[in-house]
Amino acid sequence: MLGQELGGWPHVTTRPMFGLLGCYRRKKIFAALPVTRGVNTPNSLLFKMEAMPPDLRQRAGTDPRIDAEREQPGARWLTFEVNSAGDLRDALWWLNQAYDRVK
Repeated sequence: MLGQELGGWPHVTTRPMFGLLGCYRRKKIFAALPVTRGVNTPNSLLFKMEAMPPDLRQRAGTDPRIDAEREQPGARWLTFEVNSAGDLRDALWWLNQAYDRVK
C-alpha cells in the first residue's frame, strides 16, 4: 500500500533491491519498503535523511517506532516500524520528509 502511494508522487520511481522496494526521487533514493523481507522486522521500512534539522532529529529520537542505528557517511538511514494501520499515517509523514530532502 505504501509503495502504491509513493509511486503516485511526482518524479518517484521504484526498483526492486534485495527483497525491498527502493523508492527514488529522480535518481536519488529516499526510502526502501519491505517486499519479501524487512530490515529489522518484516514490518520495518527505511528512509534516508540527509542533513536532518534539529527539530526532526529530536522528533525521531522520541518516536519509539524509529531506530536510527543504521548510518552511512553523509547520509542517515532510519527505520520505521509499522505495527498498526494507525502507524501508516506517521510512516507517510516521515517518507514525505525524506522525499522533500532529496530534491
